[in-house]
Amino acid sequence: MKTNITLAAIILTYNEEQNIKACIESVQFADEIVVIDSGSSDETSRIAKQCGARVIVHPMGADGFAGQRNLAVSVIDADWLVYVDADERMTSEVADEIKQILAKNEPGAWKIKRMNIVFGQMMQYGEHGPDYVVRLFPRDSVNWVGIVHEHPESKLPVHKMQAVMHHYTYTNWNRYFIKFNQYTTMMADKMQERGKKAHLHDLIIRPWFAFFRFYILKLGFLDGKMGFVFAVFHGFYTFSKYVKLYYWQGKQVGK
Repeated sequence: MKTNITLAAIILTYNEEQNIKACIESVQFADEIVVIDSGSSDETSRIAKQCGARVIVHPMGADGFAGQRNLAVSVIDADWLVYVDADERMTSEVADEIKQILAKNEPGAWKIKRMNIVFGQMMQYGEHGPDYVVRLFPRDSVNWVGIVHEHPESKLPVHKMQAVMHHYTYTNWNRYFIKFNQYTTMMADKMQERGKKAHLHDLIIRPWFAFFRFYILKLGFLDGKMGFVFAVFHGFYTFSKYVKLYYWQGKQVGK
């Protein structure tokens, strides 16, 4: 049995100069750190290299974020890999638990509890409440699918880690709205590829239900002012992606 089990940390980036240093510092326990950059126009690549990461510039293709994550498997030699987003931070508790998992080296995928921090507030409810993300895998055991909101497919049993990582999902409004526009466009494109049709009632009913689900059903109101703000934006997110799909079908609102 191999005794020197190695780990690679994979970080996806695009114009993440504000996040990349802290992210890399949080995964220093890995044997190798690889940044898959989609072609940043800021200082992301330079900062990442200064921090000791290997940077691979690979423009995002039609397979979206899943394609970027799948690329990692072909460019690393480590036995295991852990995926980290640039705005996520692995805590020391996560690092210790991952080391314990690697020491056993038993086949399995591992999901990590993620606490979402929105403009400095740790969210407990709503769409931004704590969630679990599957991020730790033996190499060659995972395939990612999905253009946006991608997810892993693996035949290995999935286990739950006890440690918690932090996700600094939004820190400034300008960045939020850039991602908002990017994600609603990608979601509309994905729906169109699936043959989804948008009708006028989708523009009226779906946004209101999205708000209700976020704010009432998922208890977003318990997160106070920020819970209300993001419940409203969640409804607008839904509205925006259906408006884009609606117009791409050659229709006009009110027609």
